[in-house]
Amino acid sequence: MKNNKVVSLAVIIALGSLFACKPKNAGNAISGDAAAKAYVAPGKYDEFYNFVSGGFSGQMAVYGLPSGRLLRVVPVFSVDPEKGYGYSEESKPMLNTSHGMVPWDDLHHPELSQTNGEVDGRWLFGNANNTPRVARIDLTTFRTAEIIELPNSGGNHSSPFITENTEYVIAGTRFSVPPDDKNGDVPINSYKKNFKGTLSFISVDKTDGKMAIAFQIECPGVNFDLSHSGKGKSHGWFFFSCYNTEQANTLLEVNASQRDKDFIMAVNWKKAEEYIKAGKGKKQKVRYAHNTYSDVTHTATSEILTDVTVLDSKELKDICYFIPCPKSPHGCDVDPSGEYIVGSGKLAALIPVFSFDKMQKAIAAKDYAGEFEGIPVIKYESVLYGEVKKPGLGPLHTEFDGKGNAYTSFFVSSEIVKWNIKDLKVLDRASTFYSVGHLCIPGGDSRKPNPKYLIAYNKITKDRYLPTGPELAQSAQLFDISGDKMQLILDFPTIGEPHYAQAIAADKIKNNSVKIFKIEENQNPYVSKGEATAKVVREGNKVHVYATAIRSHFAPDNIEGVRMGDEVYFHVTNLEQDWDVPHGFAIKGADNAELLIMPGETQTLKWIPGKVGIYPMYCTDFCSALHQEMQGYVRVSPAGSNVPLMFSTGKNQPAKENQD
Repeated sequence: MKNNKVVSLAVIIALGSLFACKPKNAGNAISGDAAAKAYVAPGKYDEFYNFVSGGFSGQMAVYGLPSGRLLRVVPVFSVDPEKGYGYSEESKPMLNTSHGMVPWDDLHHPELSQTNGEVDGRWLFGNANNTPRVARIDLTTFRTAEIIELPNSGGNHSSPFITENTEYVIAGTRFSVPPDDKNGDVPINSYKKNFKGTLSFISVDKTDGKMAIAFQIECPGVNFDLSHSGKGKSHGWFFFSCYNTEQANTLLEVNASQRDKDFIMAVNWKKAEEYIKAGKGKKQKVRYAHNTYSDVTHTATSEILTDVTVLDSKELKDICYFIPCPKSPHGCDVDPSGEYIVGSGKLAALIPVFSFDKMQKAIAAKDYAGEFEGIPVIKYESVLYGEVKKPGLGPLHTEFDGKGNAYTSFFVSSEIVKWNIKDLKVLDRASTFYSVGHLCIPGGDSRKPNPKYLIAYNKITKDRYLPTGPELAQSAQLFDISGDKMQLILDFPTIGEPHYAQAIAADKIKNNSVKIFKIEENQNPYVSKGEATAKVVREGNKVHVYATAIRSHFAPDNIEGVRMGDEVYFHVTNLEQDWDVPHGFAIKGADNAELLIMPGETQTLKWIPGKVGIYPMYCTDFCSALHQEMQGYVRVSPAGSNVPLMFSTGKNQPAKENQD
């Protein structure tokens, strides 16, 4: 039996390789009026923002649609020398974890906040797949405002999907692990006994978006892959795809593909809330970091929290239910009505569609096939609405257009298939180039999608762009879906590996964009609100430079009296109060990055001189016609030198003895 499974996998891999080859029509796939549909004239705005995960870059990329123009890269989980994120003293705490500072991660899924089931343009959430974390990006500033670590988790893949009023951001662990309060020094092959899967429910404040772990649910040790919330009639439920119900701990490509069906887990989070209010949760000792950034102090703070409330899914029988789902389910998507739950088995050749109403009836009738690890398993036939037959090979993810149609990506057969939700008939199919992963329709996982465009995010781009060595550009492809047939209208490259993406009408964000930070509201402890307050202060071996920047000079721009062994902190305040006039700051020999300081903001660069000498410093962001003149010098003398600490701007004129 096992050998047959291995052979089956080999066949699927071989099919994947076959379908990944260049299709015969790849060269002329774009035709007709495609260029006009994707063209945005110079000076004109795009119609949509498209937020695309940067994968192993740890960042979030922002594109305009339909042009595919890259507008911005938002640093989230990885340091970014371009913006000084993770390098400035103010931003370093954002990357703190219970493991210390973790300067990199693997961002997979963006998720826009919603109100009444519609994307509202306030916040964007993202997940860290390596060291489990969830981030919140403020869409008035396009900056990471908050990061919270997830205890009891290993990997954080089925995240950060939200409920329809952003009551919760939900996160499911990819890797089951021993709970944090248990002895983790156990044999790896004791997986079935000691490893647990944990679902985290992170509450979101309606006013300021602040996150907090409200509770967790301890589940059997399996892999939680993806998830989506119920909506409309199924609001109050959450659905997770699960694989490795074999509970294997090695060679998962074979050992976690033994069962014909794994599960979709349905979670009644409203019921879980009732149990929390009734005191059924258990306090558990853990350690996790919670980091927030203030646009008033322009500084991040990090705190370590030490407990979390956990519900046990085995003891509380009416929170979680398993629904059998064929062939290692990956995507788990809910249609805009909330009635249909689509499970995509990545090794399957069909798409099962489950009915929320039938699930409710089956639960009421206890129409179970048995239990798995103490959790009821609903009979497949009792909850199944129907199956999409012969749609393609390797279904992964489904988005919806709000007109009764679903669009599913097929990794193995490299195509997108459009099908009707009610009669489950295939309506259209379009090739991708190649090996498509996630799809995105603006609002496509909400109650109100915008059925104009669909974007495919592909894993392989051979033959699509100029070669760039062993690694090629990552790829997205834009389709017009306004008609009955899908039409490919644009390719555009992306950063990192694109996973999930979300898009929203530009009007919901652009008018709320912050242009400056008011200098009078700056409460950074090292702010200089005018050149008259610029100064240099010695505190033992620490030298604090309270500097200002304005077109086109720093104050001070001549500093002497720094000695070897000193730690120098440049606290630079950008005095500009005009949109799009940031200033940068860098100094020769710093084993750090630059600062990029927005108008009205203060940022700090720590510098430890490595040797005696003169060190130029300068503005790194082109700010005016005299940008090149925006520079200065720092003199570093030997330890114990009696050179007094001096600083000035425009006063340290050439000495007479040095003039001809």
